Amino acid sequence: MNTDQISWGIIGCGDVTEVKSGPAFNKVPGSSLVAVMRRNEDKAKDYARRHGVGKWYSDAEQLINDPEVNAIYVATPPANHEEYAIRAMRAGKQEDVEKHVAMNTDQIRWGIIGCGDVTEVKSGPAFNKVPGSSLVAVMRRNEDKAKDYARRHGVGKWYSDAEQLINDPQVNAIYVATPPANHEEYAIRAMRAGKPVYVEKPVALNTAAAERIKRVSEETGTKITVAHYRRQQPLFLKIKELLAQKAIGDVRFIDMKMWQQHQSKIIAQTETNWRIDPAISGGGLFYDLAPHQLDLMLYFFGNPIRVSGVSFNAAQLYNADDTTAGQVLFETNCLFNGTWCFTSYEREDRCEIIGSEGKMSFSIFDHNPLILEREGTVTSLEFDKLQHVQQPMIEKVVQYFLGHSANPCSIEEGLQVMKIIDTMAGTGV
Repeated sequence: MNTDQISWGIIGCGDVTEVKSGPAFNKVPGSSLVAVMRRNEDKAKDYARRHGVGKWYSDAEQLINDPEVNAIYVATPPANHEEYAIRAMRAGKQEDVEKHVAMNTDQIRWGIIGCGDVTEVKSGPAFNKVPGSSLVAVMRRNEDKAKDYARRHGVGKWYSDAEQLINDPQVNAIYVATPPANHEEYAIRAMRAGKPVYVEKPVALNTAAAERIKRVSEETGTKITVAHYRRQQPLFLKIKELLAQKAIGDVRFIDMKMWQQHQSKIIAQTETNWRIDPAISGGGLFYDLAPHQLDLMLYFFGNPIRVSGVSFNAAQLYNADDTTAGQVLFETNCLFNGTWCFTSYEREDRCEIIGSEGKMSFSIFDHNPLILEREGTVTSLEFDKLQHVQQPMIEKVVQYFLGHSANPCSIEEGLQVMKIIDTMAGTGV
């Protein structure tokens, strides 16, 4: 080691090094950037050309063994940190691993972006109730409301700036609970900071935004889970189990009705009714409630192979469609038909799964029993009402973020739901 000069090599000269870090190696005293590496040789070469770096590699081992390089900056996605850091240290070279998350392997320390009404009971308190999890900071643009939320929920820190919460070193995971219009921005900012994300449904404002979130998750190697939380509730786990057991034979058809009167109490109440503003919600109440229902269909029946639908504004009470009908043919050779109307006289929250030997009937939002009919016998199964409806899902998310279990709802699944919604609503994909 030349004690007067650190000659750096970057392993993983990707987006994070373009401005945040890369140029700085040539600007601080006693430091210079002499080599870069990226698996894609053309991109490594282009980076070197643009940044005035003399050497580029597509093989990390070659960079590590370059005699001119005496220190290594590991800037890859986190999955590769261990390998490259160890290889560099064994070669006797200083290493600076790009910070991913100061992740305590036994504890997820959450920060909420958007501590509004949806987090008061459904999700917020659950972060302190599941093992290996605690809520340490919250953010809302209105500082007084953020402070009040923190006081009432026993949270130690509050912010009115999302960037401050994301960069809080005590926070190692982010829950994005804003309206959909902000999901993309905050999820991407958190992932680029190396912090795993639990994002509310729908995953984004539209399919294009969801695809951008997915791309950043892949580029950064940062975990993200979509809050399609009903798939972890006991009722729907039981339905999935019964379907696997062929309790009603082979599924032929699914019929779902979601009919509500205007200003129904089933719709979450907020200060401003942003759910009927397509610029904020994506497309009215269908975009708010259908993600729960359609995600369950994916969870039960697999990927769609054909989707169609029609949507329109029947009552003209606000600037968003209030009536939608849609069909999905699933890879498991069963057909889904759903109708949604949010200005209806009649109220209905019902889903029927009809099989070759029986049928199941249940509600998605109302607290009703699961009715199983087979060969003339009717069985009613009751389930306890959950205090915090997201708690079972949050427990699974914590285990996933800690590396103990699989992702309970991936960005790919959230994107698939988004595509179905956009297709049924006629907004395109």
